[in-house]
Amino acid sequence: MDKKQGRTKMKVVNGKRSRVDFPRKDHREEYAAEVAPPSDVSVNRAEDAGREGTAGRTAGYVGLGVGILSLFMWSVILGPIAAVVGYYAYNKGSRTTGAWSIGLGILATISYFILIPFAR
Repeated sequence: MDKKQGRTKMKVVNGKRSRVDFPRKDHREEYAAEVAPPSDVSVNRAEDAGREGTAGRTAGYVGLGVGILSLFMWSVILGPIAAVVGYYAYNKGSRTTGAWSIGLGILATISYFILIPFAR
C-alpha cells in the first residue's frame, strides 16, 4: 500500500479498489438530499399550540398598561419602560399593543420635558 491509500484505510486488491459502493457504473444514485440546504421544518406540538404568541401578547398588555399609567404619573420613568416593553412585544408578534405602548411611552416622556417648565 502506498501512503495515500493507507490513510483512507481502503483495501487494494490487484490495483483495484475493493469498495463495492465506490463508482457504480450501472447504478445511478441521487445525492440531492445531501447537497440541498436544510429546510425550515416546524414541528407543531400539541402542548405548544395554545401558547403561541403569549409572551408577546402579555408584554403588549403590560406595556400598554404602563404606557397609560405613564401619562398620569412618573412620566420620565414609566414612559421609557413602556416604550421598551412595547418594542419587545412588537418584536414578539403583538404588533398593535406593542405599537400603542411605544407611542404612549414616547408621548409621555416628551410631554414631561415639554410641560415641566410650566409646572414650576
